[in-house]
Amino acid sequence: MRSIKKIVATLALGSTFLTASAAVSAASGYVGIAMPTNSSSRWISDGHSMVEQFEKAGYKTDLQYAEDDIPTQLAQVENMIVKGVDVLVIAAIDGTTLSNALENANAAGIKVIAYDRLIRDSEHVDYYATFDNFKVGVQQATSLVNGLKTRFQPPYNVELFGGSPDDNNAYFFYNGAMSVLQPLIDSGEVKIVSGQMGMDKVGTLRWDGALAQSRMDNLLSAHYTDKRIHGVLSPYDGLSIGILSSLKGVGYGSADMVMPIVTGQDAELPSVKSILAGEQYSTVFKDTRELAGVAVGMVDALLKGSEPEINDTSTYDNGVKVVPSYLLEPVPVDASNWQPVVVNSGYYTLKQVKNTQ
Repeated sequence: MRSIKKIVATLALGSTFLTASAAVSAASGYVGIAMPTNSSSRWISDGHSMVEQFEKAGYKTDLQYAEDDIPTQLAQVENMIVKGVDVLVIAAIDGTTLSNALENANAAGIKVIAYDRLIRDSEHVDYYATFDNFKVGVQQATSLVNGLKTRFQPPYNVELFGGSPDDNNAYFFYNGAMSVLQPLIDSGEVKIVSGQMGMDKVGTLRWDGALAQSRMDNLLSAHYTDKRIHGVLSPYDGLSIGILSSLKGVGYGSADMVMPIVTGQDAELPSVKSILAGEQYSTVFKDTRELAGVAVGMVDALLKGSEPEINDTSTYDNGVKVVPSYLLEPVPVDASNWQPVVVNSGYYTLKQVKNTQ
């Protein structure tokens, strides 16, 4: 496990983007920001962080949320183009549906930055700002295995959940996790009791927690009437909460049924509280303030005629081109380090985390 000092150092290093974005000289420009939904605290935080930092840097913004409806997001992007934005920052609902809109953006001379979710099948994606998503999956699976070893004896009965099949990141999360789990599956130390593996079987459309809960209900009734489940690989906190509801519904977490190890991602407040309550085992923190800072820096560079800072030119092939990217470091979080990571960094207050209302 990483030491607290290393975690704090990682956060401090990432904060340089916040300082850089705040120091950008007064600028003029119009930035369209298309976010997938405001039903997730993560995307609300992303949107607000970007607006705050862009406006501090002197840019006008147009922030739109599409409530996970693809036609709505397409209409919002087209409307931003008509309004005359200089740059589009897009977190796509479905990374394969924006090709025509980006053709129009290119014709209008508008630069495009894919934000956290890669936009596929278009040559008109200029840059990509995201986290190291393969590493997120590695961290989730590593946490799962570590938790299993502290709570149960092998072989471990485990089920796998994936993200939305239309989100390119979901495959990176899954593949990163399987790079850790597959050797254990092959050796028999980890057993996928249902046999359900691969994104075609374990994906969860639109990252929907209700769908995850329903699938967990089905897995438990079909495969665990005579055995116990020990762990669940969940790639996102919104899914984790649904999975935990299903588990608690059949008695897990009670005195005679130990709660399985359940992972997550995004350090959403309900999941941080769940970790403190001893239910969800872990999550992965992705500081949206840092990611917003990267996006602001990219836009500022583009509009001033310079090259944005990137640190990856090989990983993210969108089917047409390799999109130059900047990858931030994710940070695993569990009961041992939640306070220095999500409270001492200023992401949440202690009162927010401790408040049970």
